Amino acid sequence: MPVYEYVCTVCGQRTERLLPHAQAGEPGPCPACEGTLERRFSRVAVRLNAWGFSRTDGFVPDRPGRGDFRTVRERAERIADGDT
Repeated sequence: MPVYEYVCTVCGQRTERLLPHAQAGEPGPCPACEGTLERRFSRVAVRLNAWGFSRTDGFVPDRPGRGDFRTVRERAERIADGDT
């Protein structure tokens, strides 16, 4: 089962729930104030370990679109916090 991250629309507290996919839209009340929880998108760690996905492939500086990990990380953090 996946772990989903939620934020309370009333008090802003973040919480995680281990739920089946079918129940991800109904996490229940906030543990702090009983407010409504809204699902947030979290960062995910993925390791591609198959043909064509080298562990060091993303670190080759002369490939287009590669090497600017700070910008990608900052953008991912903004999306995770609900900003676009």
